Amino acid sequence: MHTVHAACPHDCPDTCAMSVTTEGERIVRIQGRADHPSTAGVLCTKVSRYAERTDHPERVLTPLKRVGRKGEGRFEPVSWDEALDAIAARLQALPPEAVLPYSYAGTMGLVQGDGMAARFFHRLGASLLDRTICASAGALALKQSYGASVGMHLEAFAQSRLILIWGSNAIGANLHFWRVAQEAKRAGARLVAIDPRRSETAEKCHQHIALRPGTDGALALGLMHELIVHDWLDHDYLARHVEGWPALRERALQWPPARVAATCGLTEAEVQDLARDYAHTRPAAIRLNYGMQRVHGGGNAVRLITLLPCLTGAWREAGGGLLLSASGWAKRVVRADWLQRPDLLAGRTPRTLNMSALADWLQRDAAPDFGPRVQALIVYNANPMAVLPDSRRVAQALAREDLFTVVLEHFLTDTADHADYVLPATTQLEHWDAHTSYGHTSVLLNEPAIAPRGQARSNAEVFRQLAARMGYTDACFADSDEAMARGAFSAEVDAAELARQGWFQLPLPAQPFADGGFFTPSGKAVACNADVPLPDHVPNHECAEATPALAARYPLALITPPSRHFLNSTFVNVKSLRDMEGEPQVEIHPHDAAARGIADGQHVRVFNDRGEYHGVARVGNRARPGVVNALGVWWRKMGWAGTNVNELTHGGLTDLGGAPSFHDALVDVAPL
Repeated sequence: MHTVHAACPHDCPDTCAMSVTTEGERIVRIQGRADHPSTAGVLCTKVSRYAERTDHPERVLTPLKRVGRKGEGRFEPVSWDEALDAIAARLQALPPEAVLPYSYAGTMGLVQGDGMAARFFHRLGASLLDRTICASAGALALKQSYGASVGMHLEAFAQSRLILIWGSNAIGANLHFWRVAQEAKRAGARLVAIDPRRSETAEKCHQHIALRPGTDGALALGLMHELIVHDWLDHDYLARHVEGWPALRERALQWPPARVAATCGLTEAEVQDLARDYAHTRPAAIRLNYGMQRVHGGGNAVRLITLLPCLTGAWREAGGGLLLSASGWAKRVVRADWLQRPDLLAGRTPRTLNMSALADWLQRDAAPDFGPRVQALIVYNANPMAVLPDSRRVAQALAREDLFTVVLEHFLTDTADHADYVLPATTQLEHWDAHTSYGHTSVLLNEPAIAPRGQARSNAEVFRQLAARMGYTDACFADSDEAMARGAFSAEVDAAELARQGWFQLPLPAQPFADGGFFTPSGKAVACNADVPLPDHVPNHECAEATPALAARYPLALITPPSRHFLNSTFVNVKSLRDMEGEPQVEIHPHDAAARGIADGQHVRVFNDRGEYHGVARVGNRARPGVVNALGVWWRKMGWAGTNVNELTHGGLTDLGGAPSFHDALVDVAPL
């Protein structure tokens, strides 16, 4: 038996510390580390089955070359030398900016994510990718309000006496926060879920406030209105630690409870009572998550919510404040320039393309204001065919016969089916990596537990070997995966302790903003100033307020919350998890179902002008009236009718950060 330290690599705030035990090359046990403060010995259902994913019978274990039409998924095995030689020759023949790397959070690792890959593409001079698909609206909002993606420490929620769980199904998406929230609940805390969907989390809270999708900013303004008119304010904190308070005060006074109730689909009492509870229950905390920022006005809404703890002075108290992302704490200790080597650009300034608009870039011709047409797409740690909005257009773009596509993958995903070459990648159990977290404040080391299965190679090794074939002799391309993982952090991280226990807790103040000290230039939280505009409620792209004619044709709002047993499009092909999930689910309120002749368990089509999606109707109170919840993200080829829910979402971007508006679409539903 042999046990190593590991870290969960997936796009989740928990970033669990794990122990992996093997016997020879057999995976015996994967456990959460009991000594890690956040993990506390517990793994989610998905990651506890990681061995099943690593040894999946359909795993890609040899390089593959396409022999059919794009999208057919027909390939033949080839050698690594043949594949890498062909890829390097193709890239060398193109203008550098005609090459677009495409990656996101298939792994959150600093080495296998954008370590060696970034070095390679910087040296090449390829187009840069603006990675916006998940969190950029909220991240920019946090930067404008607080100066960085920082907030409360996870453990501090145990001391809270009121927790607003805003835009988060914590049971499915933030399990270890939920454990801390339950600890607070047992000590007398009141939990309030603010979410259009009556999720598993909302069911277990004391109160569920089911507002309309995209109206979170209006609710925040309404809470501010009540805090102001009743003088439930910490005037000292506002005067010393908030920029732009007078302007924000005037804006909030324009949002009395009646206006908020009409906008959000709530009662006036819900707004008034929530404001009273937030003002008088101390300490009060907000666990904000990314679901609510995936609408047109998501960035403005995050900004407004982040300012609420400043009005009441909640930051002064242990257990008071707000957490959306803690990633800014760890960024201070990551050696990003050493890992990614932007100096290899050597003064070049390649264009930057927004990953959320991939279909637009792939279908655009060369132009003076754009540069060369994208002629090569290198995809790693991503499955854009499944996860991007308006997926029919994405499918059309990836079907371009003249687009040279390479995909580094574990499985033949929807995207891999469109590749010219598929290269077998290692899983987390087979390579070195280093990790930070956006839900807690420790950094982690991942050691390989087994040798790579088949011919799989790590992402870093693939780009290292491509660099050699391209003739890049820079010394950085000789750095091993282990050397990069061990060297990923600055001297503030005790390397010996990290190696010994597999994780290192960052030394940070328990109440970081009790006396201001935000990471903005002034050290104050910013409502507005000369560089940062005053936030406001911004209506959805598609809603009765902004598009009344469209709303008359498609009267139901669509949100696309994640299925509990999948993580984005990862784990969809793990049979035990797919069996637990069952069929593609479409949740609809009884009133809306009755009006359409839909019964529980009936097969239905959800549709709009962009396409349609098929699933099984779940009639009940999970959906509020006027809203349909279509759970994702299934692979298109595993969904009914060869589509997934992103057939219905649109390409409209958020107000801040250029992110997709996944929960901002209008549809209708009919029986099949």
